[in-house]
Amino acid sequence: MLAKFWKWLGLTLACLLLMLGVKTAWAVDAVQPSGSPGTASPGTVSPGTVEDLQNQQRQIEADRLQIDQQQQRLQQQEKAAHQTLKNSQQQIKSTSVEIEQNQQRLQQKSQQLKLLVQALTKAEQDYNLQQTATVARLRFLQRQGSSYGWAVLLQSKDLNEFLDRRQQLRRLYLADQQILAQLKTEADSIAQQRRTVETQKNEIALLTQELLAQKLDSQESAKQQQDLISRLRLDKGALEAAETQLAKDSDNMTILIQRRKGIFNPSVILKPGKGIFSQPCAGEITSGFGYRIHPILGYSRFHSGLDFGADYGTPIRAPAPGKVLFAGWYGGYGQAVILDHGNNVTTLYAHASEIYISEGQVVQRGTPIAAVGSTGLSTGPHLHFEVRVSGTPVDPQKYL
Repeated sequence: MLAKFWKWLGLTLACLLLMLGVKTAWAVDAVQPSGSPGTASPGTVSPGTVEDLQNQQRQIEADRLQIDQQQQRLQQQEKAAHQTLKNSQQQIKSTSVEIEQNQQRLQQKSQQLKLLVQALTKAEQDYNLQQTATVARLRFLQRQGSSYGWAVLLQSKDLNEFLDRRQQLRRLYLADQQILAQLKTEADSIAQQRRTVETQKNEIALLTQELLAQKLDSQESAKQQQDLISRLRLDKGALEAAETQLAKDSDNMTILIQRRKGIFNPSVILKPGKGIFSQPCAGEITSGFGYRIHPILGYSRFHSGLDFGADYGTPIRAPAPGKVLFAGWYGGYGQAVILDHGNNVTTLYAHASEIYISEGQVVQRGTPIAAVGSTGLSTGPHLHFEVRVSGTPVDPQKYL
């Protein structure tokens, strides 16, 4: 009896649970029908949320790209900085080597000059002693006149002594002629030694200027230039040696230009004609092109350009577009610049106090390239301006 009761209770509960499950499922279907817009299966996200995530992803990718670009720029800047530092270190090293070499050359030249001055002093002393003795004896014979020779001959005791004395007088006159010729040779030798000494002094002055320019000691450099200017103005021999050195430097400049020609191709081919070049600096022409009587030396010398009188620091400007062929120190020209204008036409600017551009740089008409000075073998502040065709100087006034 009890077993039947429990069996009935179990069947009743099962039916009730089955009915409750069907009702609950129906209720859920009634509230959220299958396939409705609000239905979301497990693991899925609404469309609005996906778009937000996509936008965020795109923003993250854009930020990452920008960071990568900035990193690349920083790496390039770092690489360029390292290269600039390396170039600067190499330039400092190269300049230091040049300074050391120039200092050694300066010491050698100074020692050579010391020996030359000693040799010149001794030669002048020997020459003066011999000249004094010879001139005194010749003056004595000149005062005696022709009677001296006849007096010596008439005192002869016989014909043999007469002929012997005559031969001795003849030898005496020949000896005088040889002494005079020797004195002239020695005088010429001393003059040559003096020119050599002045050349050495000029070379030492140029080396000193170049060293000071490399060391950027402007005050000491200015003092050296003023000393050189004073010596060139007062010492004719020094100026003559300077003019000879400038002529050699001009010939060497021709070779330099011919070796480096053909690097600039202008849009307009330059041909001789007025107005092709503008005036390179403010100032009057103080010396023209060609052969001229030197105002101090007094004889004809060739002047390979135009000189413009101007004060220290006056800007020197490019007279036409061009490329810098050379910028630096060049012997007697001092601080110098060469511009290549194409078609084998170059211009040269010498004795500058400062240079504003560097080799390989392209400049336009009117670009400041240097400042007027008196570096090198110069007797005062001015611009020495040249126009060259295939390296050979031509009259600049045909282009201005």
